[in-house]
Amino acid sequence: MTAKESRQKVFTLLVEVGRNAGDGLPDGATGAALMCYASGVDEAEAVRETVAILKQADLAPLDVSGYGTLDERLAEGHDIPDEERALMQRALDENSVIVAQMTPFYDKAD
Repeated sequence: MTAKESRQKVFTLLVEVGRNAGDGLPDGATGAALMCYASGVDEAEAVRETVAILKQADLAPLDVSGYGTLDERLAEGHDIPDEERALMQRALDENSVIVAQMTPFYDKAD
């Protein structure tokens, strides 16, 4: 393992996005929550990279909540299925941001 690889970690991030022209969100959605796995040497770098990539995809990031690394989440007692671990490993291997889940928000004020 090289020094760079050993410094990279994967962080679990929940990103709330608003609407933006061309964002690809479903008609009628007011925004969405995106569960992301992002690599970085620290959480701040992972957040910056995630926000930059989402903006390139015409999404409008509003808020980011960090849930820590795999080890931190395990220490907190989170149950992390194999599928989620595989996506985290992919983010690390590719030094990338993986959007694992998108949950659209709808205005229920009708």
